[in-house]
Amino acid sequence: MKTNLSRNEFLKSMGFKGASLLAVYCAASGLSSCSKEENVTPSSNVKAGTPATGVDFTLDLIKTDYSKLNNPDGFVIVNQIVVVRVNSTTFSAVTQVCSHEGNVAVSYANGGFNCSVHGAMYDINGKGLNAEGARGLTTYKTALTGTNLRVFS
Repeated sequence: MKTNLSRNEFLKSMGFKGASLLAVYCAASGLSSCSKEENVTPSSNVKAGTPATGVDFTLDLIKTDYSKLNNPDGFVIVNQIVVVRVNSTTFSAVTQVCSHEGNVAVSYANGGFNCSVHGAMYDINGKGLNAEGARGLTTYKTALTGTNLRVFS
């Protein structure tokens, strides 16, 4: 007789509980679901491997979690979206989901986006720069009002 167990039930059956159970969940999800996201109100849930649609949230740049966005080249990852301050007046926001194989591995470095899994590279606007990144990234609009940065589709 085959019994279906939830991930939680399976891990508990393996002896994980409390902090060790939380650590396993965090490691399995690339830490993205365990990060503290204060003052972020996503309009939809994001599934791993799928670019977010219906995105609309606001980041308070005074908060420590988002203060990196007060400087050019500073970036944060929120709700599987990489948000970068390009210069004093411009921001860029793209999905963290790589268009090559759907891995949630896109980050920002050296003026562009890249995927750590297969080396896909994208410019600051999400346009693919090599064969792996040829399909580009899903991009989002940004609007800065005072110290609040809105990211939306």
